[in-house]
Amino acid sequence: MRLISLVCCLAVTACSGEIYVRDGVTDGDTFYLAERALTDDDPALQSWVSYSLARSTCKLGIGGDNPARESSFDCEYSARQLLLQTWTEKRTEDPTLSEGYLDELVMIQDAGYLDEYVARHFRREHWQLPDDVDIRQYRRWQRDTLPDHHPRTRLVGSWNYARNVGPN
Repeated sequence: MRLISLVCCLAVTACSGEIYVRDGVTDGDTFYLAERALTDDDPALQSWVSYSLARSTCKLGIGGDNPARESSFDCEYSARQLLLQTWTEKRTEDPTLSEGYLDELVMIQDAGYLDEYVARHFRREHWQLPDDVDIRQYRRWQRDTLPDHHPRTRLVGSWNYARNVGPN
């Protein structure tokens, strides 16, 4: 997985430290992975690197003038699946690893509610959801199992316009 992160990072270019913001939202046509992603082997961080790369790659696939503002259920769902896959691999290598949010997300996936979780906590109006998503059932399960759960998103990098980022 580390090799995939490195290859994606090299393909995207190093970040100059500038972040373009419009209307208070990070904007752009290119995702720049944070330098820390290459130097910090923290398993939780590397899991979020996988998420960040998967999500940004999917957004770029949607296209448009401003991929940073694009989103879809499939992008968010598949990025969270990769987040969990990476975290699970890291925990297999070291069973003593623990991180509250990621461990709870594994429980959600194991219970079969990852699609409902994504739809409930990250949905945008324009998203097309799978027909079998049952948010009510997920909410009942969450109230009983994880009543204090707080959804999180951690992007390890930033969006900018390639024309605004010069060589380091």
